[in-house]
Amino acid sequence: MSAYRDGERVVVLIPNQFSRAEETEWVDRMLARLAARDQRTRRSDDDLATRARLLAARYLPEYGDVAIPSSIRWVTNQNGRWGSCTPSDRSIRISDKVKDMPAWVADYVLLHELAHLVVPGHNARFWSLVGRYPRTERARGYLEGIAAAQLV
Repeated sequence: MSAYRDGERVVVLIPNQFSRAEETEWVDRMLARLAARDQRTRRSDDDLATRARLLAARYLPEYGDVAIPSSIRWVTNQNGRWGSCTPSDRSIRISDKVKDMPAWVADYVLLHELAHLVVPGHNARFWSLVGRYPRTERARGYLEGIAAAQLV
């Protein structure tokens, strides 16, 4: 038996031979386990700031405080992008949709926005900074797949 999130849905897998009572019992049990796991892995704004500092130190060390945002937070109002950065006030916003993605994808989104603190546009220098993250291409493919699935 297992339970997992598939976008907005929760999928619970149980044996076909379960009675209706067993099915109800196990679905409730698996939903409780999933909720407990979600609670343990919930990412806060403070967690996001800590992760940003770590990623900046690892992948953008020569830029020091320039690569550290003045503010960073999860937001619910970004439907067309995964994150955004305002270089003039050094603020970063990350879509809360990223919270449920694998950590290596969230790290890519975060590093992408941190790189905008150094280079505001998407020129070759910017992509060179983002490319320091070893899972850049894999994360971009993951995000492109999510975006394409949402169009269907």
